[in-house]
Order: sequence, then structure tokens, then C-alpha cells
Amino acid sequence: MADIHPILKQYWGFDSFRPLQQEIIESVLNGNDTLALMPTGGGKSLCYQVPALAKEGMCLVISPLIALMKDQVENIRKKGITAFAIFSGMSRKEIVNTLKIAGNSNCKFLYVSPERLETALFKEYLPGMNINLIAVDEAHCISQWGYDFRPPYLRIAALREELPGIPVLALTASATPEVQQDVCDKLQWPPQTSTGEVLTNALKSGQSLFGFNIFHQSFERPNLSYSAFEADSKINKIIEILLKVPGSAIIYCKSRKRTKEISELLHLQNISADYYHAGLAQEDRNRKQEEWILNKTRVIVCTNAFGMGIDKPDVLIVIHADVPDCLENYYQEAGRAGRDGKKSYAVLLYDEKDLHELENLTAQRFPPLPEIRNVYQAVSNYLQIPSGSGQGESYDFDIADFIKKFKLNSHTVLFSLKALEQEGWLAFNEQVFIPSAVQFIAGKTELNEFEKIHPELDIVIKSLLRAYEGIFDQEVSISEWVLTGLMKKSTDEVKEQLKQLHRYGIILYRPQKDSPQLFLLRDRIKAEDLMINMTEFNRRKEKFRLRCKKLIYFTREKTECRSRMIASYFGDASLSRCGICDNCLRQKALVLSKEEFENINHRIINSVKDGPLSAHELLLKLTGIKKEKAWKVIEFLQAENKIKMDKDGLVSVQ
Repeated sequence: MADIHPILKQYWGFDSFRPLQQEIIESVLNGNDTLALMPTGGGKSLCYQVPALAKEGMCLVISPLIALMKDQVENIRKKGITAFAIFSGMSRKEIVNTLKIAGNSNCKFLYVSPERLETALFKEYLPGMNINLIAVDEAHCISQWGYDFRPPYLRIAALREELPGIPVLALTASATPEVQQDVCDKLQWPPQTSTGEVLTNALKSGQSLFGFNIFHQSFERPNLSYSAFEADSKINKIIEILLKVPGSAIIYCKSRKRTKEISELLHLQNISADYYHAGLAQEDRNRKQEEWILNKTRVIVCTNAFGMGIDKPDVLIVIHADVPDCLENYYQEAGRAGRDGKKSYAVLLYDEKDLHELENLTAQRFPPLPEIRNVYQAVSNYLQIPSGSGQGESYDFDIADFIKKFKLNSHTVLFSLKALEQEGWLAFNEQVFIPSAVQFIAGKTELNEFEKIHPELDIVIKSLLRAYEGIFDQEVSISEWVLTGLMKKSTDEVKEQLKQLHRYGIILYRPQKDSPQLFLLRDRIKAEDLMINMTEFNRRKEKFRLRCKKLIYFTREKTECRSRMIASYFGDASLSRCGICDNCLRQKALVLSKEEFENINHRIINSVKDGPLSAHELLLKLTGIKKEKAWKVIEFLQAENKIKMDKDGLVSVQ
């Protein structure tokens, strides 16, 4: 086996691996199918990048998140490693060009969105790519019992028929034992019918399931304190927390509107904050993210569109201003705090209205079939898709405009689209970003003549040639913002000059695409003919209801250790109490020494010996004593018949 430490040192500058990384990498290098469960920030990507670099050939990385793919490709290229990505929204020409370059170069990583796997175009180029590893990121998406099931992931198993003998590394930050089993079952090759019972506990690292070696890091985060507060005024509680605890912070909200509102309220308190959501322009998202990473902004108030792929270890506080819909999401988002090992805090704020809405969320998330059909019909009309066509086509899809024009409920639309996606009818991606691209199509002699005739465009031509290598040979992603710095012109002026060069036939210029994309997986049919598997639909509905119930329990529970509740949910029942969550601290506060007990006992008896007192009056007399400890002694004295409490709540000596 190749020595992997020089690769780690050369490209990442580290002398040693994090826990479990080396074991996972060695399992892959030994040709084993492997499932790795590692928390957010645990270094999952390195587990496929190192073995891919240690072997001849290319690693095929399957990921559902376009923004994350883009970030990964950029980060790998910065290390001098060749990488490309193919995803929804790219034209056929762009895909062919990328596949050709990847197959004919020293490309080490090709990132592909799952719906691209079974297209004829992809299959045509696959045999010439010398794939050495299939890495499946966000592997829980393959299980329909998981919280984020995506049917295109089911195609990965069929891909293995095209790539016999190539190992699979499935990676996820969170999967219950049932989902772990389902992932391994769905990815095993050759496919078999599972007859095994569902796991009730996670397997120990190194054990095998359906031919997969299983590795999972402990769910213990000894430096992360979880807490849940019922708050009448969430903004006041947020301000109180941020004033008490200094340092970088994330605040998660459910709605885009709320991110802006909270950010502005924090500004009024002189707390440096900004907001982030998928509806912002890509340039704004990049700027806001960068300023937060560089600590120019202290607090980022965001939807769950924020955080994937961001490596910022010094986050001290993650606050959930709204209750998420499952422990998987909560664990991943809260886990973005304290990656540097320093004491950090994950705070969940709630009120009874939040929990009541969560109890009723299941019906909203799983709309009835007539509503789903109605949304399907409206989408087909909005995109003007003729009956019997559309399969394999990608469309810009302005969901806000669609909802407005068809006067539909936004939740009904979103969850009907999700149902259609899970039934394999379409794929909807709200966070598509395809950067601007340029390629010179004029020859160098023609270009020289053109510059003499159009000196006003000389600076943009020179800036392109100076900033982007290979721009004569292939289409290259560019940034108009970078060109504004080189040319000392506004972004609008730069874009207009690029359009002029395009019109003159000097370059091919494709402006960036920053709109949501809807990708049709089947031809359009009549809405009344649209069918979904109601048995599986209802099973997913029940699983969702149980996930909501677990999160409600986690939120309300006041005694059980929160770290243990999370670990137990994911199948690890061995975790000890963390000692630092709100519940553990509350239990510690209730521990009475003999001296404390005798002191409180004496003061209670003395307080009521001259006459009955209400419980409220008694507690007021016990100054300097925690209310919880006082009640503990009161209950003991009642049980021992030394004091009594009547039906009116008056306490007296027995």
C-alpha cells in the first residue's frame, strides 16, 4: 500500500491524520466498500481525496449540492490538482467539453450531480475515464427513510455495473442505524435482497455490513454545550447570549425574511451582523460569507442554505432562532460551533407555538395527491412544456414568480415539488450558480487587427488574456468582479464590453446563471395520469412524524443529557453524560451535600414553626438558596411527614 503521509503533508501541510481518517483511507486503498460517518467539520472530503491521489486514475465524486461542488473544485485546484464538475443547468456543449477535457487530461476529481449519472452522454464518456474510486457525499440521501431522500442517488448502484471492481466510499455526517443499513443495502454490488433485521445500535468502527466496512466517529463533543430555552422574546434572548459570549456566531432561521429582520435588530444593538439566504445574488452571498469568515462580520443570520463546505473553526456560538424539523439537521448545524476545540455553545430557542407547528408539520410536508397533481400541471403550464416531451431538459424556474402567477400556497408548492422529486419526476435546485465563461474564437492575427480598429476594447482583451490561461483553447470560467479590479471600471461597464466582444465574434461570452433550476427526469404527462407510490409515500410520512416527535422531546426534556440524547438517536448508547449541557448543569445544581441539606432543612422548619406559609412565601424566606434545591428538601420533609402542604398550598409543621 502507498505511503499516504507524504500526500497529506504535500497538499494539506499536516503531519498526521485526524481520528479515523487513516483507517478509512486504508480501507478504501485495500479495495473495500466503506461507509464513513463523520460529523460536520470532521474532514470527510480528505478521506476520498487522499486515496484518489495515491492511485492512478480519477475519483468520481457524487454530490447533490452544486455550491459545495463548486467550492470543492476551487479548493482542489488551488492545491495544483486538476478537477472538474458537471451538474444541472449546464448545456450539452458544456458537458461534452468538460467530459472530453477530464478524460484527456490528468484530471484527478470529477464532481457529478446524481441525476447526471444515467444520461447517455455521461455513459458514453465513462469508460475512458479510468475511475479509481466512487465517492458518495451526503450518502444518507440514498435512503428513503433518511431525512433528505433523493431518488437520483438510487442510480449509483447501477453505475457500479459500468465500473466493476471499483470501491465505493459513502460519506455522511448523520445517519440513524436504520439509514446506515439502507445505504449499505442500496449501494451493495451485485444487488441482493436484504433479509436482515433493522439495526437498533450503530455498528462499531471496523465492523462490516452488506460488504461495507463501517467507520464512525464518536458523537461526543466535549467542548460543545447544548442548551434549549423557552423564550417569550427570542431577539432579547439572542442579544443577551451575544453580549455574554464574545466571538464568531451563526444564527439559523427558517425564513429569508426573518434573517434580515434579526440582522437589522442586532445592528441597532451595535452587534456586527449580516444576513444570508439562497435568494441573494451570488456576488452578495460570496461577499457576506467572506466578510464573516475573515471576522469582519461577527454574526451571520441565515437559513440552512449557509454553512455547507465552510471551514471556520473559531465559531463560538450557534443559535437556532427557530426549531428545525429533525435532529439530523440540528446536529449538523449546531456542530459548526467549536471545531477548534474551544468551549462553545449551541443554543436552541423555542416557544410552545413552535412545537405545536412542528407537531402539525407532517400534514403540510406531505400534501395529498390532488394538490401534487395541481402543482405538476401548473409547473408544466408555466414552463410551457408540450405533452410527451421535456425529459432531460433543464429550465430556469423563478419559484416566487410561479407562485404569484398561479396564486398557489408557497408551502404546498415546495412540498409538492419535493414529493415529485422523491418520486423521480423532476429535480429542483434552489441554489444553482454557474459562473460566467469566456473563450476566444478569433485567431491571434484577427485579434490584433480588431484591437487596432477598436482601441476602446483593448483593455478588456488584455485583461482577459492576462488573468485567464488557456482562454484560446477552451471555455474558461471568469469573474466580472475580478476584471473590474484589473480594468478600473464598474461591473456594468465590464459586462457591456464583454457583450460587445461577443457581438463582434471575438469571444463566446456566457453570463453567469444565478437562478433556480428545474430538471425534468421524465416527459410531461397529463396531470390526472400522474401516480405516486402511496405505500412508500405514507411510510416516509410516518418516519417524518417520528423525527418531529423526537425533536420535540429533545427540546422539552429537562433532565436527560443532550449529548446522550443525540448520540442515542444515531445509535450510540455508550456516551457518558457530557456535564456541560443545560440539563447536566441543572442536575449538578440539584446535588446536595450533607451540610447543605441540614442547613435548608433547619431553615424550612424554623420558617414554618410559628405558623403556616404559602410555598411562595416560604421560598422568599429561603434567601441565597436555589429554588430547585429548596423544593428537593421540601419534598423530602413531606415524604418523612415532618411538614405538610394543604390543598391551598400552605406549608406547616406536621
